[in-house]
Amino acid sequence: MLKGLLFGPDGAAFSPTHTRKGGRLYRYYVSQTVLKHGAGSCLVGRVPAGEIEAAVIDQLRAVFRQPEIVAGTWRAARAQDDGITEPDARTALQQLDPLWDDLFPAEQARIVALLVERLDIGADGLNVRLRVDGLSGLAREMIIGATERAA
Repeated sequence: MLKGLLFGPDGAAFSPTHTRKGGRLYRYYVSQTVLKHGAGSCLVGRVPAGEIEAAVIDQLRAVFRQPEIVAGTWRAARAQDDGITEPDARTALQQLDPLWDDLFPAEQARIVALLVERLDIGADGLNVRLRVDGLSGLAREMIIGATERAA
């Protein structure tokens, strides 16, 4: 889900990988620095995929509820289609939260790539840089989908 978006404190990209132990699959992201120079070469060398993906989704869900994000999304979407109202944008962003768990992983990854420009992980936490144009594009998609379902 986060391939090409996650970067470590040294600026190196993280790559998704996995291992099996005792018949169980473990997914994680590993720094390119660790892959090239070995363990200990990066402050944050590996992160469990499930944990980092959940943290990103939690942050996106919180963003969808912020009034200033809704207003900015509406303004950006309105620039593309002046028929979109602020309540349309708010409803579209709020609908994503309960639908998220029902989406196929490929669709979740597409939405994350649409919304997230870059993720920087360090010892002090995770910094998510969003694409404002991605929010407005997603809101437009959801508004058009809702309009088509209603017709």
